[in-house]
Amino acid sequence: MLKTTVGSAQDREEEQEDEGEGEEELRDGGVPFYVNRGGLPVDQETWERMWRHVARIHPSGEALGKEVRAATDLPKIPVPSVPTYQPTATVPQRLEAIQKYIRELQYNHTGTQFFEIKKSRPLTALMDIAKEMTREALPIKCLEAVILGIYLTNNMPGVERFPLSFQSQFSGTPFHHIVLGVHSGGRFGALGMSRREDLMFKPLEFRTLMDLVQEYEGAYRGYWHTLRKVRIGQYVSHDPHSVEQIDWKHSILDVDKLTKEELRKELERHTRDMRLKIGKPVPPSPTKDRRNSMGSPLRGQSSPIRRISRIERRPSGDKKVLEQKPSTDMNGYQIRV
Repeated sequence: MLKTTVGSAQDREEEQEDEGEGEEELRDGGVPFYVNRGGLPVDQETWERMWRHVARIHPSGEALGKEVRAATDLPKIPVPSVPTYQPTATVPQRLEAIQKYIRELQYNHTGTQFFEIKKSRPLTALMDIAKEMTREALPIKCLEAVILGIYLTNNMPGVERFPLSFQSQFSGTPFHHIVLGVHSGGRFGALGMSRREDLMFKPLEFRTLMDLVQEYEGAYRGYWHTLRKVRIGQYVSHDPHSVEQIDWKHSILDVDKLTKEELRKELERHTRDMRLKIGKPVPPSPTKDRRNSMGSPLRGQSSPIRRISRIERRPSGDKKVLEQKPSTDMNGYQIRV
């Protein structure tokens, strides 16, 4: 069946890697897209905006909205349970249980991302947002799924996690997507959320990072998308109270400008860089009784915190070119990924 669709609720939204920063109204393929910055429960203005979104993108949106809002006997929506494991559960089994939970939350088609994710926030703040996701059990998008995946794997020290994002192109329009790469026992895999089954979870069975990236590239080809860029971050700390920021884009690879062998070498280099990070000391997390003393002007030059800071400082990576924002003009048929 032809994979182009026009006007459906599912395919009018782009799977976008949203940083949760900038303008209140973003654009996903020409369709307004918002980030909820007012917290939960959502305010009346946000509710009305979501209903307008339904009316705009659904074939019978206005009538459907009136029908749902007037109903008095709507079924209760089941709340997924955060996965628990038997002590004998293997790492692949645990990752599959986490992915099942993420999938049960469902993909967010409301036109409003419920949880504001700012990539510049320290890990401890992002983990607080992940806790809120488990409490509210609302539909999520791909970036939210990455934060939730990190939170749910923090108690699995044998599993290393890293951001893995993609920029694809169809008919001149860029599309963005992000998953959480995982590495354990010499194998790579991924956790994530997408409207496309083959652009989210990957079992822990890929021998190299190159194999994992090629798996996603093949999925993109199936939707007639060309994979243009791959962005890979560093391993994320397992300390939920860490004040480190996630390294989202340690390596940026222009897939369409590299030969297969060059791409393999770059991915092998990044894999080595990630392994080196495991043995590096990390800044201690501030406990409640130490937060007021951190950064104190009275701290001397021989402060142990300052010494650790110097050790942690890493050399600058490859120079990254600021990318231009993609055009939002959407003419004709589009393939949503």
